[in-house]
Amino acid sequence: MTAAEPKGFDLAGLLAERGGERYELHAKYLNHQLPRMLHTIGFDKVYERAEGAYFWDAEGQDYLDMLAGFGVMGLGRHHPVVRKALHDVLDAGLADLTRFDCQPLPGLLAEKLLTYAPHLDRVFFGNSGTEAVETALKFARYATGKPRVLYCGHAFHGLTTGSLSVNGEDGFRDGFAPLLPDTAVPLGDLEALEKELKRGDVAALIVEPIQGKGVQEAPPGYLRAAQELLHRHKGLLIADEVQTGIGRTGAFFAYQHEDGVEPDLVCVAKSLSGGYVPVGATLGKDWIFKKVYSSMDRVLVHSASFGSNAQAMAAGLATLSVMEDEQVVANARVTGELLRTRLAALVDRYELLHEVRGRGLMIGIEFGRPKSLGLRSRWTMLQAARKGLFAQMVVVPLLQRHRILTQVSGDHLEVIKLIPPLVIGEREVDRFVNAFTEVMDDAHGGGGLMWDFGKTLVKQAVANR
Repeated sequence: MTAAEPKGFDLAGLLAERGGERYELHAKYLNHQLPRMLHTIGFDKVYERAEGAYFWDAEGQDYLDMLAGFGVMGLGRHHPVVRKALHDVLDAGLADLTRFDCQPLPGLLAEKLLTYAPHLDRVFFGNSGTEAVETALKFARYATGKPRVLYCGHAFHGLTTGSLSVNGEDGFRDGFAPLLPDTAVPLGDLEALEKELKRGDVAALIVEPIQGKGVQEAPPGYLRAAQELLHRHKGLLIADEVQTGIGRTGAFFAYQHEDGVEPDLVCVAKSLSGGYVPVGATLGKDWIFKKVYSSMDRVLVHSASFGSNAQAMAAGLATLSVMEDEQVVANARVTGELLRTRLAALVDRYELLHEVRGRGLMIGIEFGRPKSLGLRSRWTMLQAARKGLFAQMVVVPLLQRHRILTQVSGDHLEVIKLIPPLVIGEREVDRFVNAFTEVMDDAHGGGGLMWDFGKTLVKQAVANR
């Protein structure tokens, strides 16, 4: 008997044979609550392919992506330049990750990345935003010799233990104590910041220039004043630009909207990947890196097994090239202003619509208590069950009826966050605004379908208590 020829690995065949089991596989082997949640809110779609700012299902219907994979897909999906760069680096057969040489791509990406933050000098490459934050926390503590890091209420900096210690949302922290001895201060409250600094044990303040949770921007002048206070007390300013950086807000980094702000450490990730290979980076001042890596004995005191891998570095270089060639930052600024302005014009039209805020293509749409008796009673019913249900009521018809993917901006928040690919234009703005207007018309008309779904959400919220 002749041995059977080895079949090899056939990815296309595997997906064709078992791709239809996606939700069952996830429920059995991964986070079983994810498919349950998706089934409950009707988000259990089957997307067949994606390109740019769009998905398509098996019937060929397109879906507009206003979520960008939580901000990862800054260039949209499958940008041809990034895709080609990855093919090229794979075809090159580089001697990657030997650990005992210095490959050119990490140095080239670091050199390029630092041109966007000329006051900084060195880069550490990891694999994600939370790793970038962990690096900044370690470096700040070591460089200052102080143990405590301050963070802002409602902040999100990641979910690994160190970054969780500076996470301002109790829902993420609950059950994972003990965490590091870090302390929350209100965003924008300089008195609270100075009070903590006077204790003499603060290594740094870590802050998102615009918080992802709720899309709350630091007040004008806060970052610069905080920086001055920190430096006066021998502390560091860490800017978490994991979501706001790489052009998202209409500047390359969001801290650059305020004159005179020069953070000591800057964390980036998400869009730097080009949407393909995970990459995170921590940019910092020369003296901080030299203090951490103070001798040859400490050469590996902080490292990452897959950090600086060739595929990630190639993706990052290609992404920055596209950002410049296609003027992506300028597009985010102009298109974001168009979208925000058109949505803000609806605030006076709809009593359920409270505020539209943000910068560039990071926009928060906040809903609030209406004045009219009929709407107020419905609003109260939802709030009594669980805060945030009305925003979910808006997100669902945007997907179900208008094929637009969005997200509620955080647990127990009546805010929808828009963080679409930075390459969208006027056509996508028109589609979103028209769809949003229809959904709000339905809500204010007391229409059956939307409020009936609200009752379903109430029942589910009560059942989960």
